[in-house]
Amino acid sequence: MKVRQDAWTDENDLLLAETVLRHVREGSTQLNAFEEVGDKLDRTSAACGFRWNAVVRHQYEKALQLAKKQRKQRQRILGKDQGGKKKLLYSPPIPELNEIETTTIPLPEPILASEDFKEENAEEIIESMPTPVYKEVQSYPVSSEINLDRVISYLQSLKHSSIQLDILRNENERLKRENAQIKSRNEELEGKIGQLEQNTVTIQEDYETLMKIMNRARKLVLFDEEERPATKFKMDRNGNLEKVAE
Repeated sequence: MKVRQDAWTDENDLLLAETVLRHVREGSTQLNAFEEVGDKLDRTSAACGFRWNAVVRHQYEKALQLAKKQRKQRQRILGKDQGGKKKLLYSPPIPELNEIETTTIPLPEPILASEDFKEENAEEIIESMPTPVYKEVQSYPVSSEINLDRVISYLQSLKHSSIQLDILRNENERLKRENAQIKSRNEELEGKIGQLEQNTVTIQEDYETLMKIMNRARKLVLFDEEERPATKFKMDRNGNLEKVAE
């Protein structure tokens, strides 16, 4: 019977993290790691799983990803037939039949669907969920860690995530509005550019027409001057010019 109710220590968290990483790295399951730590610390596997998901896992996220990568490398080395099978590293003691009773377990940490979720991670998520625990007929709390402080801390983390989500949602709406304004401004400027191009074409056509009229008028003037006889002058005795009659 596991009824330990004292708080988790740093040594307990370190043991939990090292055991889970070792199981993941060597191809075992996280549930099997929870069972091993629970037997060592006299806690239930559900309490270990809750502690891992709520507190410890966030501190060892990079190490967990590295352990999963090492497990995949190990599976490739061993081959598909051997490396693809889960190998349990720890076998918990089996209680007597007259000593066991299934009790209620706490829900695991909520899993939010995201773009990063892949089908290959589904098995790992299922493994991290605690399973029913066997206890005596008398009912006891599953874990002392499910206390007011832990619940408040967990709710505060959810509230912080909700606040961050609201901030991102508001920022997204603001960017959408700015994008719509820029798009409207761009369409307005494109319309003005089209109007200026049309005006430029009209001005060019008017200029060409004007030049044709001026060239025609110049030719008419030159033609009249060619047909008109030249006026003749002569100088009198006093040095003055006088027109000579034709």
